[in-house]
Amino acid sequence: LTSQVRLLIIDEVHLLNEERGAVIETLVARTLRQVEASQSMIRIVGLSATLPNYVDAAEFLRVNQQTGLFYFDDSYRPVPLSQFFLGVKETNHVKKIQKMNDIAWMKSAASVQAGKQVLIFVHARTDTVRTAQTLMQKARDEGKDFGGSEHAQWGVACKDIARSRNQEMKELFQQGFGIHHAGMLRQDRLMMERYYEKGLIKVLVCTATLAWGVNLPAYTVIIKGTQVYNPEKGGFIELSMLDVMQCFGRAGRPQYDTHGEGMIITTHDKLNHYLAMLNHGLPIESTYIKALANHLNAEIVLGTVTNVDEAVTWLGYTYLSIRMRRNPLAYGISMEEKHADPMLVRWRRDLIERAAQRLRQSRMIRYDKSTGHLNATNLGRVASHYYINVETVETFTDPQTGIQSNMSEAALFALMSSAK
Repeated sequence: LTSQVRLLIIDEVHLLNEERGAVIETLVARTLRQVEASQSMIRIVGLSATLPNYVDAAEFLRVNQQTGLFYFDDSYRPVPLSQFFLGVKETNHVKKIQKMNDIAWMKSAASVQAGKQVLIFVHARTDTVRTAQTLMQKARDEGKDFGGSEHAQWGVACKDIARSRNQEMKELFQQGFGIHHAGMLRQDRLMMERYYEKGLIKVLVCTATLAWGVNLPAYTVIIKGTQVYNPEKGGFIELSMLDVMQCFGRAGRPQYDTHGEGMIITTHDKLNHYLAMLNHGLPIESTYIKALANHLNAEIVLGTVTNVDEAVTWLGYTYLSIRMRRNPLAYGISMEEKHADPMLVRWRRDLIERAAQRLRQSRMIRYDKSTGHLNATNLGRVASHYYINVETVETFTDPQTGIQSNMSEAALFALMSSAK
């Protein structure tokens, strides 16, 4: 199949700096090597709405920067966007949430009264319901009803919604509010999207997944809070600027509005961080080193890399290779090393040798240090075909903690749950 590919389009190419970015790097490196080896052209197109260092990405995709690189700034936006940044000074957690809800309500009420729709982004599934219920209560207290009873399809919509088992969703819909998150049933989500598009839902509270996948525009977009839980780090981190831009991208509907509004409500101490990020934008870095052993194993199994020299060349096709040369300090490379070895060949070789050594220890490849030959083993093939992480293989094959012939069920389950 891969020999028949003539065009490879990579959407959201800025995900290079996230967990899945290594996959993009591997695919592009493999494609570029295939083009050079077979001399058959495969065109690569990368798309992104939020990419600060687009020149690096262009170099990585081997784009001719005079004829193949297109950059569109804000002036290309079909609908101009007003951006508001609000910082809440409250330190008490409960009061801080109340304050954020108050601001979100004031802004939502003003937009709905002007006949516009509102999208409110929150960062936890439970928070969608909580926020929507709080806003609904505020609407009741002020005697405002956002329900679309004057709408021609209101009766049909109410019957449709009544079939759902989601009690909160039914109650909120009557007042013109909606919720949307990945934990809801698919038919409930589709109903929310449908009635939001028809204008029956005036305020939709949703998680950021909606900004990436579903094209629902609004006149006003509010991002309530910027703390996102990260399971990898086991704690809260700040919402990335790419996510903010993606959410703001939903503001302003080209066919209905002449301009849109984006508002971010955060704590006062984070205000400068977001303003600075918006104006300058940090370049996106590569996450490839973390995933190097897995991807090297995949290349060895495929037969595209058979020795250390080939692996060093292969690493030269990655985005990591470009960013290491541009910003060596971020990857632990001193300026002296960079000047002594401008293409960082020694550094790349060192990375490959360490990854190969690790794969050999977990019996996934055979690695001959004297000749530099790399051969796959059956274990390596299984790991590659079934996407099993190197760390999982290390855990399972460890003589002390790994698979034993006389394990109890409890020990087996414990081992399974320690897989990556």
